[in-house]
Amino acid sequence: MANITYQDDKLLLEQIACDCGLQHGVPDMDIYIGRSLLERLPEYLRQRQLGSRVVVITDNVVYEVAGRTVVELLRAAGYAVKLCLLERDEPLLPNETALGEVLLTMETDTEFLLSVGSGTLTDIARYVSVCTGKPFACVGTAASMDGYTSVVAPLLHGKQKVNKPAGYPAVLVCDIEIMKTAPLEMMIAGFGDVVGKYIAKADWILGRIVNQEPYCPACVELIDEAVGHCVGAIAGIRAGTEEGIQRLIEGLVLAGLTVLVIGHTRAVASMEHNMGHYWEMLKLQREEDHPSHGTAVGVATGYVLRFYEQFLQADLDHLDLEAIKNQRWTEAQREEAVMQAYGRAVGRKLLDQEDNGLISWEEQVRRIRVLQENMAAIHSELTFLPSVSEVVAMYDRLGAPQTAAEIGIEGDLLRSSMLYGKDYRNRYSVFNAAWELGLLEQWVDRVLEKQ
Repeated sequence: MANITYQDDKLLLEQIACDCGLQHGVPDMDIYIGRSLLERLPEYLRQRQLGSRVVVITDNVVYEVAGRTVVELLRAAGYAVKLCLLERDEPLLPNETALGEVLLTMETDTEFLLSVGSGTLTDIARYVSVCTGKPFACVGTAASMDGYTSVVAPLLHGKQKVNKPAGYPAVLVCDIEIMKTAPLEMMIAGFGDVVGKYIAKADWILGRIVNQEPYCPACVELIDEAVGHCVGAIAGIRAGTEEGIQRLIEGLVLAGLTVLVIGHTRAVASMEHNMGHYWEMLKLQREEDHPSHGTAVGVATGYVLRFYEQFLQADLDHLDLEAIKNQRWTEAQREEAVMQAYGRAVGRKLLDQEDNGLISWEEQVRRIRVLQENMAAIHSELTFLPSVSEVVAMYDRLGAPQTAAEIGIEGDLLRSSMLYGKDYRNRYSVFNAAWELGLLEQWVDRVLEKQ
């Protein structure tokens, strides 16, 4: 990919040139990243001809930071604004209540939606947008996640995390002067979301080698650029400098664009995200506080890297296939284990997902053989993975948490997430490989012994 370029603070998106065979979407959105952009918001919206009747979606925290200013600017520019202020004493959740409040604020003549906030507010707006057929725009207020340019909305249905197909904003405005005022914890979350891409890339490569999974080199290049952009700016991110925050949001936007390009999250989310989702769902079921998504992803990445060390150090040449076959679960045993791990209601919904059943023994043997025959190539292709010590050093420099205990995840929940995070969705990972090799519990316990 070429270096990031701008024209009058507008990010210039290049056409994706790739012969991978996947269908690539063309990003039809205007992305602005720079200083003093908020005052130009009415102009940016008008250029996209979204209409003049808008519902502004924000919460009571962001309203004081940017929401009030946005409403005043739009009204002064002639827009008919209805404010959907999601007031909460606790952190806002992207659940049925929040979605319903937005829908009830809309009128039959509402022409578009505008979210002012970061992850949760953007996801609420994008899902209501696709459900109602109304376009939406976004004012991002923190470099805390990569979902600004996504086409997937992670929401809560009851206490289950669900990923819903959704739309992307026609206009995204990231004013660095506003973003740099966000708490460091939100920047740490954004950095954690980016560092997790190491794992997503590695698992995608495994899926390509073992299962001939479609793989997009152009999206991988975007991810590499996003990670490099952020890792090279740790000092500025921690200090909250404009350059550091700009590098972080640029990296997050680049990563998020891969979801828009290929229509799914394979390039940006794998087992490290599954573990974070698991922690959130189980904490919600227990009515306990849970860590922010990006922070959880960052911490989980460290554990998955340790697990990858077990995988890459393993000798797979002398496996006892008969012993592996004898320890295979029946479908009923797996279903019961997943429902106990996730709770019966959530577990049942996960198991009912398409293609989320046990693979056949014949398919398991095929995958084992492919791994055995391709370990040299796997080692070669995964040399980009940082060592655990390198990631620890990054987190030390940033001031980011490194262990599950630091973010309130107790030992039993951590172990369970490593054993059952692979069951959150049907997506091949190093943990699926370990399960099929009959080595999952052994490797998980080794990782936890060393933490």
